[in-house]
Amino acid sequence: MDCSLNSHAKINLFLDVLSKLENGYHQILTIFSEINLCDQLKFFLTNKQEIKIVSNIESLNNSDNLIFKIAFYLQNRFSVKKGVIVELNKMIPVAAGLGGGSSNAACALKGLSHIWDLKLDRETRHEIASQFGSDINFFLEGGTAIGKNRGELLEKCNHIEIDNILLVNPNIPISSKTAYQAVKISLPNNSWNDLLKSSDPGFCYNKLEEGIIPLYPIIQELKNQMHSLNAINTIMSGSGSTVIGFFDDPQKCKNAQTWFENKGYWSYITTTRRRLEE
Repeated sequence: MDCSLNSHAKINLFLDVLSKLENGYHQILTIFSEINLCDQLKFFLTNKQEIKIVSNIESLNNSDNLIFKIAFYLQNRFSVKKGVIVELNKMIPVAAGLGGGSSNAACALKGLSHIWDLKLDRETRHEIASQFGSDINFFLEGGTAIGKNRGELLEKCNHIEIDNILLVNPNIPISSKTAYQAVKISLPNNSWNDLLKSSDPGFCYNKLEEGIIPLYPIIQELKNQMHSLNAINTIMSGSGSTVIGFFDDPQKCKNAQTWFENKGYWSYITTTRRRLEE
């Protein structure tokens, strides 16, 4: 009774920080979009009550991994007598603002519900997801969605179709904590309405850039270089460090990717991804 799932990355097409909440988190308004880049997860049922992560990234094979934490939680909450081996083929860069860990956690909820025969309904999955991170709830649904509060309160919205998206990562991790500690609250940016109406990437925006760029000037350097290579807009994804370039032509996008690859940066060309309804 094994199970294989693709664990898709996301980009934040829009991210504004509205206020600081009493619990220490920040109130945000964001537009999430799933993209085609993904990790692969395989779940193997075992008779021993052990939880084991086997990844191509050695540093992920431990109990700090969200997959492990969710498996341990489910095992205890629902008195599961079986165990699991999870094979994780990691393609999404770590701590890159692409939601790889949160996506893996959402897949863990789905995969473990299946192989342990927990039959978790949608409401229960979302309740559990919200305990482990702000973005996991989005990955339970996928597609495009508006995220409010910490990002865990979701509103479905129409698909925003954008092609010729170039992701470039400078091979440095940036933690969400660092990004949100550096942000300075100001007047809200309301151009998210225009983005929803038009699907024009010129309206894409990320408030967190302002605080991150003084700490990591490489982000601005990547943005400047993308513009010189004909990007029509550039933003940082989520809390970084991946920079997104939007291009109006596939050849321009490919030319830009070649330039960054020659400089030794990780890069990937993608599109936004439609929601797969259950």
